[in-house]
Amino acid sequence: MSRRAVTFLCRAEMMLRVFVSLVILIFSCIYPAVGLYFHIGETEKKCFIEEIPDETMVIGKYRTQLWDKQTNAYLPSTPGLGMHVEIKDPDTKLILSRQYGSDGRFTFTSHTPGEHQICLHSNSTKMALFAGGKLRVHLDIQVGEHTNNYPEIAAKDKLTELQLRVRQLLDQVEQIQKEQNYQRYREERFRMTSESTNQRVLWWSIAQTLILIVTGIWQMKHLKSFFEAKKLV
Repeated sequence: MSRRAVTFLCRAEMMLRVFVSLVILIFSCIYPAVGLYFHIGETEKKCFIEEIPDETMVIGKYRTQLWDKQTNAYLPSTPGLGMHVEIKDPDTKLILSRQYGSDGRFTFTSHTPGEHQICLHSNSTKMALFAGGKLRVHLDIQVGEHTNNYPEIAAKDKLTELQLRVRQLLDQVEQIQKEQNYQRYREERFRMTSESTNQRVLWWSIAQTLILIVTGIWQMKHLKSFFEAKKLV
């Protein structure tokens, strides 16, 4: 192979590295993982709504901290305290209902596109009147390609850095296709709802018009019979 061809291949590989890196950076900004923390009571239930395309893997990681009144701070760990995780699909069908520890990880795969409900509450058996504890829950939800452990994949399949980035790009493109299919699904449902609403409004307008016509005819006949009875006509 000539020196010119080698130089061309090196430049092409470098440009491909830069392109893949930029695309991955842009997609990572568009589709980030969801990480947050919130406070709930010891017997309180907290639910979240997550819009997920179909056939998409979701991984949730959480960590709970119990408020200590003596130190006025959250404890670093809460042994003995567990969390119950309940997940329902858009059709309110139960996908997951399981008891975990104070720190846990749950996984599920969506089979129906739409809004999935993710609920968490502690396993405390205290009554609401006597449960004065406060919990801080750190929750991290990863959807789609964010659930993949790419360093582990690279070590297992012996991928180079470029091959790994191409693999990430392909996974992200696949996730984007799922998102586009989901948006088409939402658009189709919205269009069907709009058409159904317009049709109902049309039939209601026709029914109102018919009622007005029938009422007008009945009033005319009633007035005519009234005047004839009074011998005014």
